[in-house]
Amino acid sequence: MTQALVKSMRSTAAATLLGLSAAAMLAFQPVMAGEGHDHGDAPPAAVGNGPKRQADGSVFLPKPAQRQIGVRTALTAEADWPSAFALTGKVVMDPNAGGRVQAAIAGRLQAAVTGLPSVGQAVRQGQVLAHVVPTSGAIEQANQQAQQAELRAGLRLAESRLSRLQTLSDTVARKDIEAAAAEVIGLRERLQAVSAGLSRRDALVTPVSGVIASASAVAGQVVQPGDLVFEVIDPARLRIEALAYDPAQARQVGSASLGVGGARVPLRFIGAASSLREQALPLVFAVDAPQAAGHTLALGQVVQVVAQSRDRQRGIAVPAASLVKNPSNQDAVWVKVAPERFEPRVVTHAPIDGALVRLTSGVKVGERVVTQGASLINQVR
Repeated sequence: MTQALVKSMRSTAAATLLGLSAAAMLAFQPVMAGEGHDHGDAPPAAVGNGPKRQADGSVFLPKPAQRQIGVRTALTAEADWPSAFALTGKVVMDPNAGGRVQAAIAGRLQAAVTGLPSVGQAVRQGQVLAHVVPTSGAIEQANQQAQQAELRAGLRLAESRLSRLQTLSDTVARKDIEAAAAEVIGLRERLQAVSAGLSRRDALVTPVSGVIASASAVAGQVVQPGDLVFEVIDPARLRIEALAYDPAQARQVGSASLGVGGARVPLRFIGAASSLREQALPLVFAVDAPQAAGHTLALGQVVQVVAQSRDRQRGIAVPAASLVKNPSNQDAVWVKVAPERFEPRVVTHAPIDGALVRLTSGVKVGERVVTQGASLINQVR
């Protein structure tokens, strides 16, 4: 019994040792993933030499990236600039070079011989743009037709009477023949007037030469007296109407301009109104660059007018495109401090004209400020 127990214990220990050895061998073998789940030995992500935001807020921008996004810089210089203030304005038509075509009677629109004009089409003064065919009620139209029939019958009788009197001209007084002839002429004119009233059309004529700025005409459209159908303007003669909430600003205006598409459009101050509108004083300016403004300004467009006073103040001038907003929503510019490094600078500024602003703090004289591509540098993260 004792020898059998010893043999059994030896066999059990050998089996356990064999199992542990097999487990140890499996532990050191590589584990293979199933098909489609093997990611391989992925190398660590390489840090590129591309544009990136540094920890201090500056931007590293390599030279190839600067050329790609078109970065341009300029050295800052201090000078005396006119003080200015910004006004919100709107593009309006020149009353001497524009006009409105409105319906004078109620009726339906009918196209002219050349069709209804479209927006942007050139027209000349006196050109017929459309017709308004009057619409009358059934009773009114029936009364006009009855009056027309009555006048026709009276005209036939008067013509017959005149013919008889003319054949008896030797025995009939001349005054009777003349009275009959006058009656015939009067009846003919009355019949012509009534007939024209039944088929009369009101012509919509353009008051000035120019282009169609707005059109709301559709064939068959019913219009009422006073409805605006067309607006005609001369794109070379536009005006800007700005609102000044401080009446004293009207006496300070020396010159003015506005910026359109990065370009400066000069304005000529015409005058100020003598009555308030919406608690503001309207100021009227004429556009002095019609060829440039005619392609970029639209009737009713809201613009910002920069009016310059006669006072001058010292500061650094940079393009308005240099200004960006930092994460704190402050106005800032980008300064090039190294060939491939740009730093943001918080600045305070005042307008000079529609294209330039005057920096009053934040930038020193002789630093290189980004004048083009600042918004793209501001997007680098």
